[in-house]
Amino acid sequence: MPNEERRVTTVLLIRHGMNDWVHGRLAGWLPGVHLSEEGRRQAAALSERLGDLPITALYTSPLDRCIETARAIAEPRGLPLRIVEQIGEVRYGDWEGAELKELYKHELWPGVQHYPSGTRFPRGETLGEAQMRMVSAIDQLRARHHGELIAVVSHADLIRLALAYYIGVHIDLFQRLVINPCSLSAIAFEPMGPRLLAYNETGSLDHLRPKPSSPPDSPATASPSSTEAT
Repeated sequence: MPNEERRVTTVLLIRHGMNDWVHGRLAGWLPGVHLSEEGRRQAAALSERLGDLPITALYTSPLDRCIETARAIAEPRGLPLRIVEQIGEVRYGDWEGAELKELYKHELWPGVQHYPSGTRFPRGETLGEAQMRMVSAIDQLRARHHGELIAVVSHADLIRLALAYYIGVHIDLFQRLVINPCSLSAIAFEPMGPRLLAYNETGSLDHLRPKPSSPPDSPATASPSSTEAT
């Protein structure tokens, strides 16, 4: 039994692939947001990169873009898709479907960026509430799969919030983390606590290329959105 207790549980946190809403509009829980052609390529490439890792279970957000990403990983491995509503997108309320360039102007935007723990989306939830449900879901799944390696396909904000929690970053600083489409992050849950094994891994360094400069008043120069049209 002592050896059993020391077994490490590893959780792969995977963001869904690209879709036409990324960086433009806030999809939230709206139905019918599917992977783009690029997103399908990303998902296939991720599945290939995972190689023969001994993934024993695959869980996904109920939203189409996550299910499609998860399916690209599951099918070659003969894994069933297990849908978990708790790992679904932040409940953005009235902000769902809005253009990000308009949300940048909203009176709540500074709170979302700098005080996410206490800022509630109109008729939605706070990011603190979203963090707690995501962490609760992961804790339940890792307890169910003690000593195994499992994959969880979710959304940028949920993954950032979970990573912040497990590595000890205050939620009001979680905006400093970036999670790109179809990236993989991994946490090992060891007896001494969680360990970050991989972060925002995409198999490419293209995301490090400097982006074209924008005029000072352009939304593109604003603080990175916690709502990456995820």
